[in-house]
Formats: sequence, structure tokens, C-alpha cells
Amino acid sequence: MRKGIHPDYAESTVTCSCGQSFKTRSTQSELHVELCSKCHPFYTGTQKLVDSGGRVQRFADKFGTSAQSVLERDAAEREARRKAHEEAALAAREAREAKEAEKAAKAAKFEAEQATKTGESDAVGDAPAAEEAPAEETAE
Repeated sequence: MRKGIHPDYAESTVTCSCGQSFKTRSTQSELHVELCSKCHPFYTGTQKLVDSGGRVQRFADKFGTSAQSVLERDAAEREARRKAHEEAALAAREAREAKEAEKAAKAAKFEAEQATKTGESDAVGDAPAAEEAPAEETAE
């Protein structure tokens, strides 16, 4: 080692935020630490939230309480999916009813044409009126 370029390595006092202090050797005469072997979660077996400089609080202020917001967001997404499913089912049901009404109208028209071709003039006047009434009822 070169002489004169290294700091003095003397005995120093380490003080923890929990109040414990002990002596060791360091280049500084006093050291202040946040955690020691008496209060560190690894040594105590308890879980403790270590907050240096209010960082946990700043994070919570910035992003909110994550657990509650996640639950609310999931509930909103489930509700949106349920509404979309109901709307899709209603639209499909209406489309199916419209298709059935169109099919019934085509069948009535076909029967009317068949009746006129065969010469049954009595059935011609009755058939379209009889077929149109059920088609109107299903459309409602």
C-alpha cells in the first residue's frame, strides 16, 4: 500500500433506525442504517414493508391501490363482455325472426302463384291474406 493516499480505518459506531447500535471498523466514525440484523425481515421471520424515503407511498399515490383497481377493472370488463353477449344474442334472434318472416312471405307468394297457375281463383284471394297475417304477427 502506498502511504498517505488511504483514509484511516478506525473503529466506528453503526446506529440502526430501530435503535440498535454496534461497533465495527470503517473509514467513517459514525454510520446510520435503516435495517440491521435485529429488524431485517430475513432475520426476524416477519414481513415488514421497507420504505426508504417514502417511495412506497409515492408509488401508491401515483398508481393507486393496485389490488382494488384491478378488481374494479376486471368487474367492469366482465360486465362489458356480458352486455356485448346479450346484445349479440338479441341481434341474432331478431335476424333469425326476420329471416323466418321473409321465408314465410316467399312461401305464401309461391303458393299464390301455384294457385293461379292451376286455376283455383277462390284460393288466390284467400291465400295471400291468410299467409300475410301470420307473417305480421311474427314480425311484432
